[in-house]
Amino acid sequence: MIIGVPKEIKNNENRVGVTPAGTMELVKNGHTVFVQQNAGLQSGFSDEEYVNAGGKILPTIEEVYETAEMIIKVKEPIEPEYKLIKKDQLVFTYFHFASSEPLTNAMIDSGAVCVSYETVEDPDRSLPLLTPMSEVAGRMSIQQGAKYLEKPLKGRGILLGGVPGVAPARVLILGGGVVGTQAAKMAAGMGASVTILDISVKRMRYLDDVMPANVNTEFSNEHNIRKHIKTSDLIIGGVLIPGAKAPKLITRDMLQEMRPGTVLVDVAVDQGGCFETTKPTTHQDPVYIIDDVVHYSVANMPGAVPYTSTMALTNVTLPYAIQLANKGWKTACLENEPLKKGLNVVQGDVVYPAISEAFDLPLKDVNGYLK
Repeated sequence: MIIGVPKEIKNNENRVGVTPAGTMELVKNGHTVFVQQNAGLQSGFSDEEYVNAGGKILPTIEEVYETAEMIIKVKEPIEPEYKLIKKDQLVFTYFHFASSEPLTNAMIDSGAVCVSYETVEDPDRSLPLLTPMSEVAGRMSIQQGAKYLEKPLKGRGILLGGVPGVAPARVLILGGGVVGTQAAKMAAGMGASVTILDISVKRMRYLDDVMPANVNTEFSNEHNIRKHIKTSDLIIGGVLIPGAKAPKLITRDMLQEMRPGTVLVDVAVDQGGCFETTKPTTHQDPVYIIDDVVHYSVANMPGAVPYTSTMALTNVTLPYAIQLANKGWKTACLENEPLKKGLNVVQGDVVYPAISEAFDLPLKDVNGYLK
């Protein structure tokens, strides 16, 4: 198969879809890999490394899309890329369709086969291709939150871990999944007082067992959320419903109950965000303030640490990419049930229920495409 790796063009997106090591593995499997010039530079990979791994360099994004049968990316295509995607082209990337109707309609119109990293789902309901980026974003959420709590950046002026004789900051984490767990680890390690809210008693029991003494769990409901936001300094939104829009757990009126300078970090922004006041921001302009509450909602947080993120992402996506390239998408998805769940839009039809529900679009049975 002819595989294309374009340079990401989303604002401050520094990751790349395939590393030189991943390129070498694809080439060893008999495929041709075209990498756009300088696509890996911001992640620390030179064109020379890709060539040494057996890849070929193309100067423009247009040539990569035109040449490739399969595109491997990191982030969803943005508007300048819509017209470059061809009918029947296989596009393997994060899409987050449920949060963007224009993207959904553009991919339907393109006739491409869209396999979303974030909806590939193992039998235990874990999301193997989303997990490493959730780990990165969860850990980063505390780094960023700690920074924006500083007074010059309009935060409350509180040190996350406190000092002897002064209480540490209070961190509230909504969701005890991968993001919430990683955020709690970081916040606890920095000495904060941490509360995780979740709706799964089984998950909270596990977290109680593995977390240090400065991390507590409570059942997530509106009453408990309203109780904690009054005294929390940093609030992390880490709630995910696979492939669907995130629930709005903090509403606009709740901002009035928070103290001035409270920081909200919405890691669920890619899926629409779990705060009603969330709007996507960029690393270039990451925060905005509503009712004296600082909002950080960068839609590609791991893009700020591209070397770590790209390595972690390729570790998990490469085996699936090799299957898709070796067998073709139909056979690969027939033989691999988790990968089949990654099919979102196929040749003009929506085949993933959460996208159909989000935009009231007709839903086609994915199995009809795999015969």
